[in-house]
Amino acid sequence: MSKQTILGWINENEGIFTNMAQRIWENPQIAYEEEFAAQLQMETLKDAGFKIKQNIGGVPTAFVAEFGSGQPVIGILGEFDALPGLSQTISAKRDEIVPDGPGHGCGHNLLGTAGVEAVMALKEVMLVENMSGTIRYYGCPAEEVLSGKTFMAREGVFDDLDCALTWHPGTSNVVANMSAQAMVSIKFHFRGITAHAGGAPHAGRSALDAVELMNVGANYMREHMLDGLRIHYVITNGGLAPNVVPDKASVWYYLRASTKEQVDEMLVRIKKIAHGAALMTETQVDSEMLAFCYETLPNDTLNDVMYENLKLADELVFTEEEEKFAGELVATVDPAIVAMSKRRFGVPTEDLLPTGIEYHKHMKGVTMGGSTDVGDVSWITPVGQVYTTCAPVGVQAHSWQATAAYGSSIGMKGMQLAAKSMALSLYDLLTNQEIIIKAREEFKESTAGKPYSVAIPEKVKPPVTAAVELVGI
Repeated sequence: MSKQTILGWINENEGIFTNMAQRIWENPQIAYEEEFAAQLQMETLKDAGFKIKQNIGGVPTAFVAEFGSGQPVIGILGEFDALPGLSQTISAKRDEIVPDGPGHGCGHNLLGTAGVEAVMALKEVMLVENMSGTIRYYGCPAEEVLSGKTFMAREGVFDDLDCALTWHPGTSNVVANMSAQAMVSIKFHFRGITAHAGGAPHAGRSALDAVELMNVGANYMREHMLDGLRIHYVITNGGLAPNVVPDKASVWYYLRASTKEQVDEMLVRIKKIAHGAALMTETQVDSEMLAFCYETLPNDTLNDVMYENLKLADELVFTEEEEKFAGELVATVDPAIVAMSKRRFGVPTEDLLPTGIEYHKHMKGVTMGGSTDVGDVSWITPVGQVYTTCAPVGVQAHSWQATAAYGSSIGMKGMQLAAKSMALSLYDLLTNQEIIIKAREEFKESTAGKPYSVAIPEKVKPPVTAAVELVGI
């Protein structure tokens, strides 16, 4: 009956967490500035009897909430940062709340809230059954810039975990047994000599020329990389005026690959290209690493548990009004993109809001195009993960349509399903430690004896500002 007690508690209290997710959606804040969400979640967990440790790794919005004692120690990973430029009302037409403001286009208002809900539900059963063990909720900032968990990992807060669980809002209910890519985020800053571009161009040495030559070199490098490797860049500073030879220019690169080792190799090559561009233009160049996350390691043992518990939870039921809103949102997306999304996830043509539970075991070992700092944690301890239907199929993450869906009742219903899967899985792990033993054996095999080491250099500090200051908990 304990699992029914958990489900009953979540159903009875879902309004509390729907309200939390809605408030975070209404107060979006970008990476390292998420004081509203962090404060709200810490206060809620403290009131529920959790011990709070904040300012993890020098980040004011990073915290750990803990309940219980002894072994096993199980973590739930939560996120709450928004994306710049994705402010949007709950509407099927582009309608910004704040012009160019941030918005939850990746659903992190839901992601972290479901984790808070899961640990609070499990805590109630632990008290009644006098269960031993420790559960933790990790309030993880700055996932969108792929470094929050890395700085937390450098602090060692994941090291004593027996395992961890997480989830992500999606467009179907499916186990996350694919891998996300390893990725480095790095800026190159070139310095030259300013001069009059018309009157004395010979006296100048253009930093912008160096940036453009570097980008040309990077584009030629693409021909000589393994399939699936990715290079993205934007010029963040190209000078101030056409008639002034720029003495400063910067370019920001993302390098992605299936493994960290492959990213390491790409990084060596791209740095050579940067130095070559500096030599050609008689400029100087420095690099600034912002993030470096590992690829994710799926854990079949934990994923199996989360899958079975997804099936135990109440099936998602969407209203006619929600189906209509889903159709209106999808109508704003290129039909070819919608069709591609349906093929990719094996969704029936007419099904915009999938309610079934899927587990595509044949996808094990396939690498997705995106990246996440969950990868770092998955190299420290076994991690299980699922996705749930929080937006219609065809709506793309990091879009205004996604922001609208994740603030709607569609997103809230998917969040409740995720909370139930995680809470029920926590119960299984606390009451059957054979699962943890098996998960850790699989983890040992997956890591192949390669120890985790934080890829961000020690000298790189979190990019926090003095403006972010939370009330003590």
